[in-house]
Amino acid sequence: MQEPELFARRARSFGSNAVAYARHRPGYAEDAVEWVIGDRARVLDLAAGTGKLTETLLAFGLEVSAVEPDDGMRAELSRLLPDVAALAGTAEQIPFPDASFDAVVTGQAFHWFNNPGALAEIVRVLRPGGVFGALWNYDDQSVEWVAEMVRLSRTSANSEQDRQVVDNLDHAHKPRHEALTEPEEHRFPHAQRRTVESMLSTLGTQSSMLVIDGAERAKLVDQLRTYLWSRPETSQGEFDRPLVCVAVRAYKRGA
Repeated sequence: MQEPELFARRARSFGSNAVAYARHRPGYAEDAVEWVIGDRARVLDLAAGTGKLTETLLAFGLEVSAVEPDDGMRAELSRLLPDVAALAGTAEQIPFPDASFDAVVTGQAFHWFNNPGALAEIVRVLRPGGVFGALWNYDDQSVEWVAEMVRLSRTSANSEQDRQVVDNLDHAHKPRHEALTEPEEHRFPHAQRRTVESMLSTLGTQSSMLVIDGAERAKLVDQLRTYLWSRPETSQGEFDRPLVCVAVRAYKRGA
């Protein structure tokens, strides 16, 4: 397990890098979002960050509200998606009345929540029969060059939990609550178009990279740049970064 102080620093690290996060983080596989949402219409994007998942929800024509605790991330979301109501709040204190939404979703964030308090709030704002969905993008480490890139990008701030491959997601990734059905999980392959420099920028938005000191970060970036330029898959301009979008859903019990 990770030290609480370091975990908290990592959780708070994204806002100072919000513009780069919005520019360089991948979106979510549309088929993963569709699998989670189904035919529901009114959706809350919880811990919405800069709106990476919000964008995909809007593309489906859904009525979307967003909640994000970090002022910098929320400001960037509002700049990019000015028509979305983006409120300050946390998973543990959601600023909406009971039974407000057909679906609550969160991207790349459920592992930061304080459960079970967050799940109690999520259940509160869901309508009976509504769905809670959590999504994560992971590098597809079944691809050899990707697995080595991930290995080289580990920092002194990485925990043993971070070192687990996508096939070993732990219990913390599963939303279990007495008011929710047993969670289901599905994985959706997709890709992000990158160059060597934009791939480095993407890796630079990871919390484990954001919280280390400048000397360690510079050394890692140089190491990663050398590696990516050495690989035929990544050294010829643009390339596809293979990803797996892991989606988990659970339904609120009741008609």
